[in-house]
Amino acid sequence: MRMISGRGCVTVFLAVLCTFSAGTCDEQVPLMLWTSEGSSLPSQAVPAAGHIVGISQLSSYLETALGSSPRNVMLFLQDKMSIEDFTMYGGAFGNKQDSAFPNLEEALLSSPSPLVLPAVAWPASSAVIGQLQDQLDTSPLFMEPETLSQLRLNTSTPALLVFRLPYSTGSDLMSAKEVLNGNDEVIGQVMSIMKSQSVPYTAIYTAMRPSREVSSSLDMEASVGGGRSLLQYGDRKRERDRQRERERGENQVKEKTGVYPPVEFKEGGAGCIMLWAENLTVSVLRGGRWERHDLTSLTFGEGVTPRLQGSLCNQSHSSLVLNYENILGHRSFKLVFAMSQRHYKVSARRWFTLDAVEIEYDGQKATFNGSRNVYAPAEYSYRCQSVTNFRYPILVPRTSKDPANQWRVSFTDFQIQGFNVAGGEFSYASDCAGFFSPGIWMGLLTSLLMLLVLTYGLHMIMQLHTMDRFDDPKGPAISVPQTD
Repeated sequence: MRMISGRGCVTVFLAVLCTFSAGTCDEQVPLMLWTSEGSSLPSQAVPAAGHIVGISQLSSYLETALGSSPRNVMLFLQDKMSIEDFTMYGGAFGNKQDSAFPNLEEALLSSPSPLVLPAVAWPASSAVIGQLQDQLDTSPLFMEPETLSQLRLNTSTPALLVFRLPYSTGSDLMSAKEVLNGNDEVIGQVMSIMKSQSVPYTAIYTAMRPSREVSSSLDMEASVGGGRSLLQYGDRKRERDRQRERERGENQVKEKTGVYPPVEFKEGGAGCIMLWAENLTVSVLRGGRWERHDLTSLTFGEGVTPRLQGSLCNQSHSSLVLNYENILGHRSFKLVFAMSQRHYKVSARRWFTLDAVEIEYDGQKATFNGSRNVYAPAEYSYRCQSVTNFRYPILVPRTSKDPANQWRVSFTDFQIQGFNVAGGEFSYASDCAGFFSPGIWMGLLTSLLMLLVLTYGLHMIMQLHTMDRFDDPKGPAISVPQTD
């Protein structure tokens, strides 16, 4: 953890680290974390210059930070952001009056111990909502500054408030600066509201993806001795960067962007089971708190060979067994995906189901039933953004007394196929999110109601008839009898 002193030095700090990373800032996003006045973060070792923070390391940073800091978390999640946005629009080169981030700099200055991570892999930053959701054990609330003033927070209950911020990708440089300045004003407005309510908070500012996905056309040369900084075009350096990028090869590109091959189990030389997940975690309840372990790095990635002893597959049943050691204090640990397929007469086709997800640890077994929610045509794969047993559960414990009630499993961007695997690739994916979502149903029902009202109104208008007799101003008045 490094303290930030002096207005605007956060931008210089980010710019210098971006220089040390030798042009690798294109596919990372910065992340800044700070607390309200009077609350400090625990001391953490800042990664070395050029180091890219991955999903597991970011989760460790967040877990340590939230261990003692306020658990009312304000997440400012921008659509896109790169470190070049701070070097170009943050007044890092002497033009402090032109800085687009005055409120952000003020917040970092007022925080006792802010944390600045200049290079976070964008798959990790895009999953920050899920990580905070798991660690706070609460659902996110997508807010606007206007609605925040009507919300009353307290220190006893954690809250995750998400503020989505836009980003301009237009050709006009000033348009991007104006959008960033508007986002900074939103941050300042939220900080003012929280200060007026006297509620301690933890704030995080990051983005879903980098705003510059190709080599930047701007190069910064810093002169430490003369104290001058120069921003200029660097054609030769860009060409060297492109050549270096081509020489890294496809494998390194995949590893850097977080894309890795799925786990594949082969029977007789032919693939029959495939599994992929962006994040694979398990948690156990001990002493009143959840202990969490990330299995992603042990299961996927370049150079990782998971042990699949015990896996099997045939025409009707398949089972994928992931074997681990020393997980959450258990010497032997297995994660089992048991699947089956059979013909259904009603649909006149074969379907496969994920019958159970089992955790076997030191001779004990925790079983989650997934057959009610995880299913797909036998020739398809199954995909879902989030498969858990604790929030919007898709997996449920087999019985109320099963040890699975003491466990949590969380699979992010989960895809599995247990039958008819061909060519080492997933088949067409049957997604868990149906076409008719609750929002679509509400829109259809509202439209139908308005159509019925319109139809009734037209019907009533068509029933109107004109009078068959009219008063003649030159003749006698029409007399309408009042009695029969």
